[in-house]
Amino acid sequence: MPIDILPSPVTRRPIRTAAIVASGLLVAFAAGGSTAKSDNPGYLSTGEFDVTHVLEPAPRKGDPRYETDRIIFRATRKLFGTPRWQLATNDADTSRPALMRDFSCAVGVALTPETAPLTLRLISRAGADTAAQTNIAKNYYRRARPYHQDKGPVCQPVAQLADSYDYPSGHTTWGWTWALILTELAPDRAGPILRRGRAYGDSRFVCGAHNESAVEGGMLSASATMALVRTKPAFQQDLAAARAEIDRLRADPATPRPQGCAAEEALVAQRVMPKLDR
Repeated sequence: MPIDILPSPVTRRPIRTAAIVASGLLVAFAAGGSTAKSDNPGYLSTGEFDVTHVLEPAPRKGDPRYETDRIIFRATRKLFGTPRWQLATNDADTSRPALMRDFSCAVGVALTPETAPLTLRLISRAGADTAAQTNIAKNYYRRARPYHQDKGPVCQPVAQLADSYDYPSGHTTWGWTWALILTELAPDRAGPILRRGRAYGDSRFVCGAHNESAVEGGMLSASATMALVRTKPAFQQDLAAARAEIDRLRADPATPRPQGCAAEEALVAQRVMPKLDR
């Protein structure tokens, strides 16, 4: 049965500590609760940071945010079958090649694991840290996903989501980590990159896999964790190498340019949040 309450004060700390230990080098990049072993350790030490000290508590019944989440879920079911729904379905794939493809238009060149291995290594290491923190928060707050409260289509099989809680969104954390780091690698493309990162998160409530508050929480979780990751000399060293790699790719006329970018940008720019009465 889905759990939609916080653990009691007596049990909160053991649950949080257990989540830290369990995280190790297991990173929840994949859809739902599945985990993928990271090829590279993160930049942070175990126990160095705890994002639950930064995040707002997950909305609970009686909280205005809880009701707003329900309104947004019901309203966005109308997007089923639209091009924006298809984008959300595509964005459910968090594999590394898929993320490189998803951000290629925003960066302006086709990114692949073969053409940008240093960039992939950098984001994978930082992503190990941001994903681990979001996993800690998920297991601390243990909020049920939106389709347990309201009926409606979901863009991916709910069986893929059964082993993971709603708040904060792991997909959003992963996508926003990519957006933040790619912005540092190609700052002149900051606008398109950050818009794509935001749309990647929005895809989770369009999909119906997450509440909108979980998307906001995922962005904050990634941003807060990255603030500490950026202070690490190893990150700065890897960042410099990746920046040189991206600069070379962008300067090389032989580098393939991504296709279909105008259509993608139109979907990224589409308003998906319903108008809420204030």
